[in-house]
Amino acid sequence: MSQSTHTMNALILDQFKQPFRLSEVTRPVPGDGEVLVRVRASGVNPLDTKIRAGAAAHAKHPLPGILGIDLAGVVEQVGPGVTAFKRGDEVFGMTGGVGGNQGSLAQFAAVDARLLAPKPANLSMREAAALPLVFITAWEGLVDRAKVSAGQKVLVQGGAGGVGHVAIQIAKAFGAEVYATDAAAKKPLIERLGAVAIDYREKTVEQYVAEYTDGLGFDVVYDTGGGAVLDASFASVKRFGHVVSSLGWASHALAPLSFKAATYSGVFTLLPLLTGIGREHHGEIMREATRLAEAGELVPIVDPRLFTLETASDAYAVIEDGNAQGKLVVDIDV
Repeated sequence: MSQSTHTMNALILDQFKQPFRLSEVTRPVPGDGEVLVRVRASGVNPLDTKIRAGAAAHAKHPLPGILGIDLAGVVEQVGPGVTAFKRGDEVFGMTGGVGGNQGSLAQFAAVDARLLAPKPANLSMREAAALPLVFITAWEGLVDRAKVSAGQKVLVQGGAGGVGHVAIQIAKAFGAEVYATDAAAKKPLIERLGAVAIDYREKTVEQYVAEYTDGLGFDVVYDTGGGAVLDASFASVKRFGHVVSSLGWASHALAPLSFKAATYSGVFTLLPLLTGIGREHHGEIMREATRLAEAGELVPIVDPRLFTLETASDAYAVIEDGNAQGKLVVDIDV
């Protein structure tokens, strides 16, 4: 689908639970503090599929709208007041797809420059687009909330998942001793990332706490599963330890945490996108991602399957079916 210099191709969602519509729409113009990004790749997260299904009350997006939370691309134009970027810069960030902010399933996006960072030079556009949401979520929990440090024992619940595999790498970069729960089939991946793999189906919380911490518990526990996994996290943290969760939305008994004088933090990564507050910090976190990636301490696991705007719905279906083998990315052909 070709278009003029004033239009672009984009996937439009007209109604929740309905197919996307590939359409030619007006190309956005960057306003104050914004840059126009020529999108090269759009990361697909489980949250994106929930938004399309209308099942994410915490991540509402007005329809018709353009979804896609993560992007990587090239600066096409800078708006008034932007000095941090120039035309031709390769950038990435978590920039839209919620709260009325245009998403990345389009050839161009006008985004708040504060949310962007220079793309790691050693990562492809696909790899870079796989990182923003999961990296920010992992960083806010481990670094901002739990203050992870060298020598600590860190347990990542769901270590092979999107947030989990990045959390392992961040904790390792800070010098922590990292353990991760997941299914037995994920053991090779977890070990390749440098963590001790724990099969949660084979070992109870009491068993792995006894085996790996002499019964004391872990200094930091990052829960990426919520529900019963968060309850297990409360049971596996040490005295004065810290539990962090990116899915702490259910009802939980706090007694196991309180009896150990441990603390809990919730992570809600979308707040700056939804409220406009704290966007500079997201840009700072993305610069940390660039630093770690270029130092060889951060490598995203990307599903090798290729998708385009025309086949993006297939990527959503892979996630909904639970068949993703790493982060899914849609290539945007400009």
